[in-house]
Amino acid sequence: MAANSMGGRALRGAGPKAAPIPSSGPVPPAALDTLHRYFGYDSFRPGQDRMVSAILAGRDALGVMPTGAGKSICYQVPALMLGGLTLVVSPLVSLMGDQVRALKAAGARPAYLNSSLTPAQQNTVLKRASEGWYQIMYVAPERLGDPRFIAFAQALAAPGGLGIPLVAVDEAHCVSQWGQDFRPSYLGISEFIASLPTRPVVAAFTATATDRVRADIVGMLGLTHPASVVTGFDRANLYFGVEELGDKAKAAWIARYARGHADQSGIIYCSTRRAVDELSASLALELMPLGISVGRYHAGMADADRRASQEAFIEDRVPIMVATNAFGMGIDKPNVRYVIHNNVPESIEAYYQEAGRAGRDGDPASCHLLWNGNDFRLRRFLIDRDPNDGSGPEDAAEQREFSRQNRYRLLAQMEGYCQTTGCLRAYILRYFGDEGALGVAGSPAAADADADGAAPHGCGNCGSCLTSFEVEDVTVAARAAVRLVQRLNGRFGKSLVADVLHGANTERIRQMRLDEAPGYGDLADVPSAQIKGVIDQLVGRGYLMQGQGQYPTVGLGPLAVQALTDEGFSFSVRRRSRGASQRVRRAVDLVRDGEAAGGLGASHEDDAELFERLREVRTEIARDRQWAPYMVFSDKTLRALCRQRPHDREGLLAVSGIGEKKADDLGERFLAEIAAFEGAR
Repeated sequence: MAANSMGGRALRGAGPKAAPIPSSGPVPPAALDTLHRYFGYDSFRPGQDRMVSAILAGRDALGVMPTGAGKSICYQVPALMLGGLTLVVSPLVSLMGDQVRALKAAGARPAYLNSSLTPAQQNTVLKRASEGWYQIMYVAPERLGDPRFIAFAQALAAPGGLGIPLVAVDEAHCVSQWGQDFRPSYLGISEFIASLPTRPVVAAFTATATDRVRADIVGMLGLTHPASVVTGFDRANLYFGVEELGDKAKAAWIARYARGHADQSGIIYCSTRRAVDELSASLALELMPLGISVGRYHAGMADADRRASQEAFIEDRVPIMVATNAFGMGIDKPNVRYVIHNNVPESIEAYYQEAGRAGRDGDPASCHLLWNGNDFRLRRFLIDRDPNDGSGPEDAAEQREFSRQNRYRLLAQMEGYCQTTGCLRAYILRYFGDEGALGVAGSPAAADADADGAAPHGCGNCGSCLTSFEVEDVTVAARAAVRLVQRLNGRFGKSLVADVLHGANTERIRQMRLDEAPGYGDLADVPSAQIKGVIDQLVGRGYLMQGQGQYPTVGLGPLAVQALTDEGFSFSVRRRSRGASQRVRRAVDLVRDGEAAGGLGASHEDDAELFERLREVRTEIARDRQWAPYMVFSDKTLRALCRQRPHDREGLLAVSGIGEKKADDLGERFLAEIAAFEGAR
């Protein structure tokens, strides 16, 4: 076990300390040399260069970069250039193991320190770290409160010690109670840093953070005038789709999708362990004739079973994983081609983070959200069922109530996403305050938004933009709904309001004498389900407000006065045209089209055959070394090998994604396969 966390021996203090580099200007040549030497890339991605330059210049930094944008490079390159030991704070045990193995494969000297190591192994790691064996160490936030680790870090950072030049905080949004994944252990990070004799540079990274959460990160971590790099939240390679389906229809939809994408890797998220067990069993039975294996993952499984399931998925032995949201955090598997949510997540942040596990390699991928009203009822029930509710000191009770109200706020945004008929990508980017990304040519913000909040120029890669809609004027229904809500003083829920407007003759309506209320039956010709849809749109646009709790009521919103008093008020909705179908293409077809556009030309079939042969070589190497296949080479690097057909080490180093260590260690196997393939043609 210890061997997985320990790199090769190094002399004490090995490696010169990098001189401070001005925060302005281009990225230093030494950083580019390090990037190519270890990772095989000739240039940084957008935002990486600014983060690396700021850190090397001694500035604190905050990087908000979407999943797949290469956040880890931003702290790994400085760690490999600076003397001493860089600490990376991460809550993800699986990420620590993956990144340490990947860094070792690239020729670096990494380590991790977490609960997966025995006490004896932890002693060995700390001893070797004190002797200068490592350049970078991954630790859990809880570790920073351990007196023994504090003493170790203080000795390292003291004058004459090896030094801690950088503390990188991954998943930094966990420090904010406004975010979707608050972790109290993150509140101790700033105290730990303050306890060090010499303050290191502090760099924080997250993929999803609103303006409020970013401000929280800066304040709670104590960042000093940080260089802030926000590269945007748009993942242009991802297709987004939303479908409202009953529970049985969801299972059938997922089975059809999995059959149609049998050659792709995908994740299917469920909200409960029971749903994971049931869906994985039915899906496995459905796909067995096709030879497709289905894995499952949730916290109720034994640790060994979870590890085995996760490893099978990472190593491409099991292409489909059905899991709760406990699965996937920090797993850097780049070739996931689709993510399906069988239930609604609790927030846009959670959804975008989980959906973002698709297409990390930059190739086209699909993200589908399947939902119905039961999903939101379950979410509200889980929020209300706070296990600590009603106990503890008054300040703790106030804190829990604050957290509960915030979770309701986040869920309301998620409900709006499910119900909008506007551009789904635009909705997500607006939520994160990334309107700038929408202003490019052909994007949703390129023109004024229509009444639904969508712009005439859609993103062209989501379910709304690829579906034909009809515009329907529902002003009469909208005005009637707002008036009735006003008369009822916001005391009732959406379903009852719709039934009263429709004139339903139910026992509850009679008992409450709502059949005598002004407005009863005003929309007798409109089905209750359609009235509820109008109410949803009124809530989404601010004319009505939906309360919180398991049984939310509907009240007047900030714009209600317009519907009540403005004679010129009008309200329209967009409905999917009858027979309209979404023009969704399979992600694998888009990948192949991209390859053809990339210059494969007439040799495309040959390249496809060579690609499969190189994948087999990669699988053999990964199996021999107990690595995940992507740790050998990514699919993109394999495709580049197919195009460039190198014949020597120099040619290998010219392929993006192949650094010096891998060229020396693995290159001959791939060169031999390319030569054998060309010799047989």
